[in-house]
Amino acid sequence: MSEPQQVNNYDGPVFHGPASGNVFAWNNDNVTLNQQNNTSVAPGFEALAQLVTDLRRRLPDAGLADADREDADAAAQEVLAEITGPDAPEPGRLRRALNGLKGALAPVATGAAAGATVGAQEWAQEAIRGLTGLL
Repeated sequence: MSEPQQVNNYDGPVFHGPASGNVFAWNNDNVTLNQQNNTSVAPGFEALAQLVTDLRRRLPDAGLADADREDADAAAQEVLAEITGPDAPEPGRLRRALNGLKGALAPVATGAAAGATVGAQEWAQEAIRGLTGLL
């Protein structure tokens, strides 16, 4: 004869792994959650953080296909995560993320991206020059 199966009914969230930095609310009709992540940029990387933040803001107008824009944004997020993390930026990881970002912008810079305007092409060329000059 088999043992009866145990069933657990929980009245709140159950975590089966790390959940630091998350904010949760349950069993609420009205709730307002606020979370502030004050991360500082590693010393010496302020200009890079500003350039990448501006680049992310302007990506939707660059004329990239959706998948390419998502790749560029992911690479930009990797750069920002590396220079705002709790540890000093790891040069190899930062270089790879920057190369991914420059590679994602290359079709716009060369005019190969369908839908890229002349202004977007010039912007991408300037962004690549800026990214290259800051590291």
